Amino acid sequence: VVGAGAAGLVAARELRREGHSPVVFERAASVGGTWLYDAAPATSAPLAAGAAHSSLYASLRTNLPREVMGFLDFPFASSAAEAGGGGDTRRFPGHDEVLRYLEEFARRFDLYGLVRFGTEVGRGRTDGGGGGGRWAVTSRKIGEKGRREEEEEVYDAIVVCNGHYTEPRVAHIPGNLLVTSKVAIYSILLELLLIMDRFKELNNLVLRTVANVWLQCCDRRIQEG
Repeated sequence: VVGAGAAGLVAARELRREGHSPVVFERAASVGGTWLYDAAPATSAPLAAGAAHSSLYASLRTNLPREVMGFLDFPFASSAAEAGGGGDTRRFPGHDEVLRYLEEFARRFDLYGLVRFGTEVGRGRTDGGGGGGRWAVTSRKIGEKGRREEEEEVYDAIVVCNGHYTEPRVAHIPGNLLVTSKVAIYSILLELLLIMDRFKELNNLVLRTVANVWLQCCDRRIQEG
């Protein structure tokens, strides 16, 4: 299983329930996938490849109620908060509450022992045996010395759960001033969102409203030439 986010964790649990012995590869140091928030990007350019593990920003909240985000046999309840654990009891909680839920899910079903943290999958190739073929998976330990660069292991199947939010995809459309200018504007807005937690005295709704008005004004000026 490639990835220890929500999809990877539940895939590993179901595979084990069916009698398999899954191995989960996770490049980060913890479970959570896109819900792992890093407040200190590795580069000063938030849109650069590898700048952040995911597309989160500090004040992000879910746009879906917690009732529809949980697994059927493990509801996304605010149990920690209700028990005085300092959790987020809101129906649309912050990203840290979602991460807490996934961590609790991994502990409840004893999934941590299946995960190889800090391990990146480079490629997977089949032996060409059709539907019953096996997979050779090549991985490497990130930042570990005294170990060969890559390791190849053979598995009966591979489940890819690595998501698609690690590296931003910014469109480059030559000759289209309106689209490319909007991309540049959205890039600036993303930088504002990433550092929004440094300006706690500003209301997030006010900042977003100003950003939207600014974007509309820029669009109008571009269309007018």
